[in-house]
Amino acid sequence: MRRRRRSRAATALATLVSVLLAGALLTATDVGADAGLPDLLGARRPTGHVVGVTQVQLDRAREDLASLEVAGRAPMTGYDRDQFGQAWADADRNGCDTRNDVLRRDLTDVVLDERTGGCVVLTGTLVDPYGGGTIAFERGERSADVQVDHVVALADAWQKGAQQWTPAQRELFANDPANLLAVDGPLNQQKGAGDAATWLPPERGFRCRYVLLQVRVKAAYGLRVTAAERDAMDRWLDRCVVLEGP
Repeated sequence: MRRRRRSRAATALATLVSVLLAGALLTATDVGADAGLPDLLGARRPTGHVVGVTQVQLDRAREDLASLEVAGRAPMTGYDRDQFGQAWADADRNGCDTRNDVLRRDLTDVVLDERTGGCVVLTGTLVDPYGGGTIAFERGERSADVQVDHVVALADAWQKGAQQWTPAQRELFANDPANLLAVDGPLNQQKGAGDAATWLPPERGFRCRYVLLQVRVKAAYGLRVTAAERDAMDRWLDRCVVLEGP
């Protein structure tokens, strides 16, 4: 049976409410609170379109950036993906793993596997925010064509504060939808653990929004930035296109 995805706003709101009720997230859910998580993530836009921000979002990002502690990277000693718990856990207790939650949120024309209670995404279409192209997703051998990226990479978080978190806090961070985007798989691999000083999406029209997301997530979780990273974030916030209105 073919089931079209619900509206992204409704899905995101339902996810965030259920997560908050379950006490699953730390504080990064407020990343999208002022304009709706889907609007802030900026997915499903025309290729080549500059993704603007509101003045409220930009002002908030500047305040958040000014609040971030600036320090060098800590060693990677002890880092392993397992430090952030089970990959794609069901952190919000909705019965579906986080990867499929994000695929349902970010893809269009989604077909779900009814044998999994409508959790597993079989096919869909992604307008990739990182590269600007359109990717046909199909579960199976080519599933990796679309990957779910941690906007603030786990290894980057580990070097800038997450080592001091509890295992439970790290697992929640790794599954927070406010820090996750469905993107082009090869570009995600290219990014690796890069921060704003070492990697930005090739799609220049999304860079402001990408940096704004990183700033907001790092502020919400109390993560540090390097001096070069802070300067790169500041430059890209200066280049943001401000939308008309409040």
